[in-house]
Amino acid sequence: MWRDAWLVAGKDLRIELRSRVAINQVIPFAAAVVLLFGLALGPNRAVLEPLSAGLFWVAVLLSCILATQRSFAVESSGGARDGLRLSGLDPAGVFLGKAAAVFVELVVLEAVLALGVAVLYGTHLAGAGVLVAACALATVGLAALGMIYGAVSSSLRVKETLLPLLFLPVSAPVLLGATKAWQDALAGRPGSSGGWLSLLAVFAVLYVTIGVAVFEPLLEDT
Repeated sequence: MWRDAWLVAGKDLRIELRSRVAINQVIPFAAAVVLLFGLALGPNRAVLEPLSAGLFWVAVLLSCILATQRSFAVESSGGARDGLRLSGLDPAGVFLGKAAAVFVELVVLEAVLALGVAVLYGTHLAGAGVLVAACALATVGLAALGMIYGAVSSSLRVKETLLPLLFLPVSAPVLLGATKAWQDALAGRPGSSGGWLSLLAVFAVLYVTIGVAVFEPLLEDT
């Protein structure tokens, strides 16, 4: 399983490096979301700074949908998805590999967005340990959840609109936990974020476990 996960993750990341879709589309999209939020709320940094955690994670959440759609779109032509099913790879390994590739893409995106939030909103990135831990746990949960619902919607004609409808409501606990953990850290209260980090860890383990268990029938259905 782990060997297959490594192979699938390497394959997806090499495709993204060569196509540069994440660099040319997903990152600019997330940056535009952060910028537009700033323009909508006005130039007053006293207003923007308290909201920066929520705006950051909304941008990450929307970008995760794009990254998930891209992850399945690269296998939708030329019989690539049939080849993946017939390759003999462990379905759990396929799930973990694709989720790991999306995880890496989102981590890079979050690093860029954190810098953008600091510059545009005047946010002081205090409590670095909590910020990094929240990013890691939340990104694991989002990547795993994206793979589950990406597989559900990938075989349908309305997958572009169905994926957000399926993904966004279920991702609400991750969005809430990550935002609250960031708010505590940015406000100089990193010790108060332990409960939210625990919540993120529970959902990360839950979504990964569900994905490993159900990805085989989902892969066959697609």
